[in-house]
Amino acid sequence: MKSKKAIIVIFIALNFVVLMGQIYPEGAPPFARTVNIVFLVLSMVYFIAQFRAK
Repeated sequence: MKSKKAIIVIFIALNFVVLMGQIYPEGAPPFARTVNIVFLVLSMVYFIAQFRAK
C-alpha cells in the first residue's frame, strides 16, 4: 500500500509541474518538456498495470 501512495504522490508532483507549465509557460523550467513526457509515459504505464491487475 505504501508504494501506491508513493506513486500517487509522485504523480501529483509531476502533475503540478505540468499544470504550472500550461498556466504560466514563460515561467516553466527548461526541463518542463521532459517532465511532460515522463508524466504521460508513467501515467500510461501505471494505468495499464492497474487495468491488467483487475
